[in-house]
Amino acid sequence: MKKCKRGLTVILTAALALGTLAACGSQGTGTTGGKTIAVIAKGESHAFWQSVKAGAEDAAKEAGYQITFRGPASESAKDLPSQIEMVQTALSNNVDGMVLATIGEGYTDLLAQAYDKKIPVVQFDSGIWANDVAALDAQSKNPIQASVATSNTLAAGVAAENFFTAIKEEIAASADTYVVGIIQHDETQTGIDRAGGFEEKFKELADADAATKGKYTIEKEVKPGDANNAYKDALEALYEKGAKAIFMSNEGVVKQVYDAVQATSGKYDEVKFCGFDAGTKQIEWMKATTGAKLIGSVAQDSYAIGYNAVQQVINAIEGKTVEKSVAIPGAWWDATNVDEMIENNLVYEG
Repeated sequence: MKKCKRGLTVILTAALALGTLAACGSQGTGTTGGKTIAVIAKGESHAFWQSVKAGAEDAAKEAGYQITFRGPASESAKDLPSQIEMVQTALSNNVDGMVLATIGEGYTDLLAQAYDKKIPVVQFDSGIWANDVAALDAQSKNPIQASVATSNTLAAGVAAENFFTAIKEEIAASADTYVVGIIQHDETQTGIDRAGGFEEKFKELADADAATKGKYTIEKEVKPGDANNAYKDALEALYEKGAKAIFMSNEGVVKQVYDAVQATSGKYDEVKFCGFDAGTKQIEWMKATTGAKLIGSVAQDSYAIGYNAVQQVINAIEGKTVEKSVAIPGAWWDATNVDEMIENNLVYEG
């Protein structure tokens, strides 16, 4: 009789264990049966990507999905094999959907596999390189369902609107031609769109205002990257041209220019600055009460990028309407709202 009780106890314990495992396996999966989305970014540790990850996780959780989030150690060519391996692993694991931003070319065969496996792909941030997309189209095996990214042109336009408002009285009162400088961080499409978007919107506004029309000029410094203090050199070149206001097109430019400003004894104190992106140094500069003034900056809504990218791939998985192109606008931030923007995941530290 004792044996029977012990046997029954073992059976009940096993049944309870199986029930617990089943419950764990279904926890948080809603009606999706534990479907998984692979999010493969261009990085993982930087605060920008951590904010993207937070948005992606929230979108997945709301819909009852799980995500994996991976990215290479850097965006340089040396880490391209590592990211390719991440995509291959996701395909081997038969994920239900993929969100992808690649750091180089060479993904055509892998993405053709995704097409064959009926795995929808959403490209995000800077997306998938054009040559790979063209090759997929040529094979009629393009799995990309949507694109989610900041509109660099529109975001830079937001910066121009706010910067113009801050300096238009100076332009109007200037006895000489007021020089507005632009430091373009590189010659990629991102750099071109940000510098071009700022210049186009600034000219539109300044030419439409009788007090500023004809009283300004724009000078631009284009650099191939941040090596060898390129952005500090750009700052000095614009200063020598008499620039009184300078737009900086990414976080790297802001960091290097801020270091240059800090290293001098008030040399640039009369110059007004406008930034792009975020980061600890930019926040520190924004909050500074003395020295050269960072008027404000436009941040990519990294949280919204991750959230919307996952949302669109879920729509594709479930056969719902997919928004083919989601343009995330930039958000202006300055000393008056910086803490609120950090709290809302729009401005990141790091």
